[in-house]
Parts: sequence; C-alpha cells; structure tokens
Amino acid sequence: MGDQEIAVRRRLPVVKLAVAGLLLGAGAVVLLRGVKVGELLDRGLELVRGGGPVLFFAAEALLPAFGAPLAAFNLVAGEAFAPQMTMAGVIAAAMVAIAINLALTYWLARHAFRPFLSKLVARYGYAVPRVTVANALTVSLVVRLTPGPPFFLQGYLLGLAEVPFRLYMIVSWLAVLPWAIAFIVLGKAAREGSFGKIVTAVGLIVVAVVAVQLIRRRLARRES
Repeated sequence: MGDQEIAVRRRLPVVKLAVAGLLLGAGAVVLLRGVKVGELLDRGLELVRGGGPVLFFAAEALLPAFGAPLAAFNLVAGEAFAPQMTMAGVIAAAMVAIAINLALTYWLARHAFRPFLSKLVARYGYAVPRVTVANALTVSLVVRLTPGPPFFLQGYLLGLAEVPFRLYMIVSWLAVLPWAIAFIVLGKAAREGSFGKIVTAVGLIVVAVVAVQLIRRRLARRES
C-alpha cells in the first residue's frame, strides 16, 4: 500500500463499561438486601404521583435527550397517572413528550453538541453516514431499527448526519410508537397482575420485533 497510513479505529471501552455495570449491579444488590422491593416501588410511585403529570411528562420530554432511559418513564406512566388521565390520555401525553424529546435531540446534535459529538465520533474512528435525498429514508430506518444503540444516541447520529428534520421526526416517532404503548400497558398490567393485559403488551412487543426484523431484511436486500 506504499507509504499510505492505515487508520486504526479505537475500540470502544467495552470491558471497562461491562466491569462498571457489574460493580453497579453488585452495589444495587447489596443496597437492596433486606429491602422490600414492592414497598420501595410503592413509595417511588407515590413520589411520581405527587409531582403530578405535568412535571412527569416534562421530564420525559427533556431527560432522555441526556441519556435517561425512555422505557423507564413509559413503564411508570400508566400505573401512576391512568386513574386521573385514562390510559388513552397517558399514551397521548407520552407520545407528545417523546415528540418534543425527538426535536430537542435533533437540535442538540445539529447545533449545541455538534462540535463535541463530531470529535467523539472521529476519536473512535467512526464516520457519520452521508445522507442524500435518495438515501435519507433508508439511513433513518437503518439507524432507528438497528438494535443496540440507545434511543438518544440514534437521534444524535441522525442529527449529525443532517437527515431532513421532517423525515427524522416521522421515522423516529413511528419507530418508537409501538414500544412506548407496549411498555405503558405492560407497566400498569404488571402492577395490577392482569394476565390478559400482560399478554397484550408482550404480544405487541413481539409484533414490533418481528416487524423490525422484516423491515431490516428488506432494507438489507435493497442495499445489496
């Protein structure tokens, strides 16, 4: 290859992250020994209810953009607020909060965090996908339907890639819709011990997983 230098990607610190996760898990087990988990959950739900739905869904709109797990909000939402908002109201509020979060994540990636994120991507030897009018939809679907990367990181990647905002919002919102509904229903059903609702929620998750796999295979064949 002559005098050309071969760029070597830096590996992500997977081992360090795994060790940190194990240490945190062990610490959680030690802390929870002798603690009645059910009572702990009840106290947590009371705190959430005490804050009210406005504060809760405002937090869901903002915090996942900085790494907070979106699924945790959805698992709590139904049990905490369905009695006063109905399940339909909770789902609607959650989807509005998610839409706001998606827009915030896109803005952070395109503007506020762009210099830092660009350096981080370059540091580990990865390239932001090149988006054109022809491949914008495919790139958006591939990123959103690829298992593994957290939801907010997917949003940052699409923002860095400068996917058109309208397309980004539509694809991202539709991609998270079935998961959000399933987790909201599952969280409430699990607390109630409702077997039928649990089966419904799990069935929705299974359908979403199958649909994702089918779409990914179709995209892979198209790219081939």
